[in-house]
Amino acid sequence: MNQVALVTGAGQGLGQRTCARLLAAGFDVVVSDRDLKLAKASVAQLQGAGGRLLALELDVGSKADFQRGLARVLEHFGALQVVVNNAAVTRTTPLMQISPEEFDAVVGLNLRSVFLGCQVFGAYLAEAGYGRIINMASLAGQNGGTATGAHYAASKGAIITLTKVFAKEFAARGVTVNAIAPGPIDSPAVRAAIPAERMAGLLAGVPVQRLGDADFVGELIVQLARPEAYFTTGATWDVNGGLFMR
Repeated sequence: MNQVALVTGAGQGLGQRTCARLLAAGFDVVVSDRDLKLAKASVAQLQGAGGRLLALELDVGSKADFQRGLARVLEHFGALQVVVNNAAVTRTTPLMQISPEEFDAVVGLNLRSVFLGCQVFGAYLAEAGYGRIINMASLAGQNGGTATGAHYAASKGAIITLTKVFAKEFAARGVTVNAIAPGPIDSPAVRAAIPAERMAGLLAGVPVQRLGDADFVGELIVQLARPEAYFTTGATWDVNGGLFMR
């Protein structure tokens, strides 16, 4: 039986590309999004990639929705082995113009979604004695952000810490928890956040002088999702073109 992977925020962009790479690697994939129409459209585009697919409506701000989603996945596939917490909202509001309400909305959704994904799905994986959780962080959470807002950067930095917390919690029960921190990737989200007139200036500041490849990020997720990745947990993997080195 193929392993089953669930990706949040997979209706478009990097989430959809991740689903394609997981499918190509032989996983069955749950394409989840808060907008079921987007999830279904994504599944329709991915059908030619092979493997089995399930479109799932999932509000990542709701614990009850995560619990319902898990029940639906188990009903459809009978198991779940891999979770990719990818869903997030990006805002580029200047620092001193961010309202308390906007700050709470961005940090709340981005951080809460990872917390709930790790808590609900992680509990199931730990009980099963095996699992792989990959959380999408960001370069912004490491260097304070460049083109993104302070609330987005703060949420992504917190995701890196939360990844370590859950990694410690689940390590002895066969579940690894890792994060990936991409820099500017060639994706709809980056194109939307950075106007065309600013793109050349952005690229000039990237040591490799190019945007990152979304499919490579997907391949890294595939590697961290494999059984052989058991010795890697609590780590943050940098994919940033040399913008942040440590």
